[in-house]
Amino acid sequence: MLQLLLTLTAGAIGFILARNFVRRRLRFVDAVHSPFAPLLAGGGAALLAWPAVLLPYVTLSTAIVFGVGIGWGTASGARALRHNEAARRRLTP
Repeated sequence: MLQLLLTLTAGAIGFILARNFVRRRLRFVDAVHSPFAPLLAGGGAALLAWPAVLLPYVTLSTAIVFGVGIGWGTASGARALRHNEAARRRLTP
């Protein structure tokens, strides 16, 4: 049960961090709009999280779900930039 909770939390945190990073830091980078950007980000995150499998409650599925969360977060952040959601949420003076 604890492993499942840890896996779902890793995926959700990866999604939130990637989406916010893309929306705030990568808004002027054209490469984030490429269809390969989420695949590269997710694959890289899964590879970087892979050594954590040696820890007691972290499994290979946790690293994979973390990579999937990063990939979906990257795609979601790029989509939000394309649709200019950030500009609509700002309060105008």
